Amino acid sequence: MVSFIPQRLGVLIILKNVHVRIMTSYLLFKALHLIAVVSWMAGLLYLPRIFVYHVENKEKKQATDIFEVMEKRLFFYIMTPSMILTWLFGVILIYLNGFEILSQLWIQLKFILVILLSVFHEYLGRCIFSLKNNTNVKSAKYFRIINEIPTILLILIVFIVIFKPI
Repeated sequence: MVSFIPQRLGVLIILKNVHVRIMTSYLLFKALHLIAVVSWMAGLLYLPRIFVYHVENKEKKQATDIFEVMEKRLFFYIMTPSMILTWLFGVILIYLNGFEILSQLWIQLKFILVILLSVFHEYLGRCIFSLKNNTNVKSAKYFRIINEIPTILLILIVFIVIFKPI
């Protein structure tokens, strides 16, 4: 009986160390997820604003050339990698929480809204293409209006994640 106690304590220490490592990993990936989300959201909020300036200055070749470079760099070098990392770290967090979390309504709602953000992201990529090729028919007002889409989705996602409805 005496030899059983040290073995049991050893198992408990190992389990505690595993739990600490999992929690440390979870917090690390949660932080990385949030950093990627902030970077992605910054781009989603800024790119339509650049489109506004691009459309308002479409007669000025020098200005539109600058806007095209800004749009391309923002979309391909900041936004797209940030979106990919947001998804990657989000999937890792789901894995660390256990896939049964997918049965909860709040995560399903978040998933749907993040898919909508991803679709919006791809739409902005198409807008870059149409602006570069001078086939854009959208007005500056249109881009001002769609600039609110990521804000609304972000607000919904934050409230869903914080309050976790049933």
